[in-house]
Amino acid sequence: MKINATLPDKGRDLRLDLFRGIANWAIFLDHIPDNIVNWITTRNYGFSDAADLFVFISGYTASFVYARMMLERGFIIGATRLTKRVWQLYVAHVILFVIYIASISYLALRFGDSEIINEFNVAGLVDQATETLRQGLMLKFKPVNLDVLPLYIVLMGFFPPVLWLMLRRPDLTMLASIALWLTASHFGWNFRAYPAGSWYFNPYCWQVLFVFGSWCALGGAKKSRWIVDTPITLYLSIAYLVFAMVMTMAGKFPDFGSLFPSWLYDTFNPNDKTNLAPYRFVHFVAIVILVIRFLPKDWPGLEWKMFDPLIVCGQQSLAVFCVGVFLSFVGHFELMMSSGSLLAQMFVSITGIAIMTVVAYYISWSKRQDKPLKSPAAKPA
Repeated sequence: MKINATLPDKGRDLRLDLFRGIANWAIFLDHIPDNIVNWITTRNYGFSDAADLFVFISGYTASFVYARMMLERGFIIGATRLTKRVWQLYVAHVILFVIYIASISYLALRFGDSEIINEFNVAGLVDQATETLRQGLMLKFKPVNLDVLPLYIVLMGFFPPVLWLMLRRPDLTMLASIALWLTASHFGWNFRAYPAGSWYFNPYCWQVLFVFGSWCALGGAKKSRWIVDTPITLYLSIAYLVFAMVMTMAGKFPDFGSLFPSWLYDTFNPNDKTNLAPYRFVHFVAIVILVIRFLPKDWPGLEWKMFDPLIVCGQQSLAVFCVGVFLSFVGHFELMMSSGSLLAQMFVSITGIAIMTVVAYYISWSKRQDKPLKSPAAKPA
């Protein structure tokens, strides 16, 4: 079948690293309840948040990295490299899962606070430890804040055939993804969780953001550039972002929300994150349009030193994400045990981001040490 996708240009796109770093920092801050610092994150000013950004960039980078390999070396090689990445993600999840529940259990026992176990959804470990751990290894049991990585594992696991189709029929694949999302949302399809309920991030629905990222990477963004550059698209995008901010604020402040008719307020509140509500997806698309329009790949600002910490955190995304999830629990516990003052909230937030950044720089440095040294140039005779 003929290849109809447009392969992305070779070379690293620092925009992806920058925004993935922003997503990792925002996820860390958003996972700490009662933290004034997380008001700087995008979830407070619109329908989509850092999770949407993380999934979109994951789909974009997966295509960026593996599409060319699949074309040059065949589907089997490309699929096995993707499977290798899935295994790395799964191992990271298991390690994080074990450390997470061990830490929660220890702190609950050490401080005699059984409510921590209930708050972080690990109560099943007390009554049915073996079965709960088994379900955790099968990605069905997830403590609080450990939802994104299992979603990423599932999306990457099913991505090889999707990428094969995307390379040949990109628009049709994107339409099929949208159809699956809307159908699953309408009929309530979702993965089952343990001990009850379903996944917080419905993979049938969230796959549309992952596939959208792939579609953009493989020529969709370039083909749509004429739409992106029209003035009407710009005005509509800005207007929708303003509307989304107003509706989000209405949900956060009841007195403000009471100013709107109930049919309008109830449409957007509460924000349906589990099934990726259409208004949430449209909000993210509006953000993507503005980024494509005003932040080109060769923007000189990407070289500014002030962005280095974010870019490095984006380049070492998996490790930084795992560290951030664990630190969000530590930060939450610290605020629970302390006064929870504004100073404490700022200290916890800044310290956590600093630790994540140090980890990213260390891993980046360590990887450079694994590369062989360049041989010195031979002196002319």
